[in-house]
Amino acid sequence: MLSKDQIELAIATMQEKYPQARTSLVADTDFHFLLAVILSAQATDKSVNLVTPALFSRFPTPNDLAQVTATDVKPYIKTIGLYRNKARYLVACAQKLVTDYGGVVPAQREELVKLPGVGRKTANVVLSERFGVPAFAVDTHVSRIAKRLQIVAADASVTLIERKFMDSLPPEKWLDAHHALIFWGRYWCTARQPHCATCPLLNICAYGQEQAK
Repeated sequence: MLSKDQIELAIATMQEKYPQARTSLVADTDFHFLLAVILSAQATDKSVNLVTPALFSRFPTPNDLAQVTATDVKPYIKTIGLYRNKARYLVACAQKLVTDYGGVVPAQREELVKLPGVGRKTANVVLSERFGVPAFAVDTHVSRIAKRLQIVAADASVTLIERKFMDSLPPEKWLDAHHALIFWGRYWCTARQPHCATCPLLNICAYGQEQAK
């Protein structure tokens, strides 16, 4: 397993390679950002950004979205994976925001995860991106890299991965580290055909060393 110093070095290397790493989702309000993150599950940010302008224009506030049905939402997001379920989540989420939170997106994890379609990862993204609350979101890229680099064991849970990064890095670095890991997973340590032979982390990556043989 990598040491704390090695984890910090790995993150610094990723940030040097992708200094521009940040969220790709485009949204003008906390509410719209929340919707975008819900839509991004098992979908690319690019595909989400293609549909959200029309969606956001039609439903500018939680109250607007809370008054329609999933059937009304589906045409706006039908190019997104799992759009039927997501349409239901978006409407139910807006309804709960209106009835329980006065139409305001809560800035507490324990409240966010009560919203339909919002799990821990989505809550952590919203907290860190929109409210500046230190949180570490773990998606498929983060999970894959953490296991390949042996930051955690191959069977580690999402919660364990989250905790490992939080224990290894100071809170003020969590968001930037999260973005660096995502970009590393998208463009370098990809799910298929990762660039192991030329990877600057090859000397500390047992997975990469095996692949590069």
